[in-house]
Amino acid sequence: MQNKFLKIATIVVALSLSACGLLPEKIDETKTWSAAKLYSEASDELAGGNYERSIKLFESLESRYPFGTYALQAQMEIAYAYYRQADPAQALAAAERFIKLHPNHPNVDYMYYLRGLINFNDKPGLLDFLTRQDLTERDPKATRDAFDAFKQLVQKFPNSTYTPDAILRMKYLVNAMAQYEVHVANYYYRRGAYLSAVNRAQAAVTDYPDAPATEQALLLMVRCYDKLGTTDLRDDADRVFKKNFPNSALLKAEKKSNEPWWKIW
Repeated sequence: MQNKFLKIATIVVALSLSACGLLPEKIDETKTWSAAKLYSEASDELAGGNYERSIKLFESLESRYPFGTYALQAQMEIAYAYYRQADPAQALAAAERFIKLHPNHPNVDYMYYLRGLINFNDKPGLLDFLTRQDLTERDPKATRDAFDAFKQLVQKFPNSTYTPDAILRMKYLVNAMAQYEVHVANYYYRRGAYLSAVNRAQAAVTDYPDAPATEQALLLMVRCYDKLGTTDLRDDADRVFKKNFPNSALLKAEKKSNEPWWKIW
């Protein structure tokens, strides 16, 4: 019985091996392509939104022709393709690799800019849409990373083509970070943790003095000090608030919200 089983097993293995030999080999159509051909095809795939295919072609180009000008361009395109594919980890790794290997490349400023864009990522995801989450309520780590990347670009390459846009994004990010502090302060305020609330509001004012969110932070400080019974600090904060925002719409909104519901004039 055992011998019979061994014979059957031998036949099965033999048939499997012969079947494998009958299968056609997978032909790599790119094997004979030149660097220019690989780059052209990869660029077309990238333009068409076929990011996975374009990345494979750019990687083939880089491995086969590592010392040509096309290889350097391929490294940059790989980082961009991962960015467009919404794979920030791979995109950042590719961008960091290029900056480390080619710090004096004439287009390295673009990689600093791309690194900022990857972290900037101001497009809300599906869950953000469903929960109506404000972008400034999220963990600010990526916001700080984006700001730092843009800051390096501005400092290292003040005349770069990408610097003006980086500066505009930095201003947006500064207010986002300040607004995050205000969100946290409001969270504490609603729960009666007035000391923690005033500390976060004060951080927004101190760390981001020119951000629009400063207006909300100062008013929140006035409310917190009032709740804590520290009238001197409340009056000081109120004086600073009114001096800097004499026509604040927040005061008008607050006054209106305190009026009886039946009062319409």
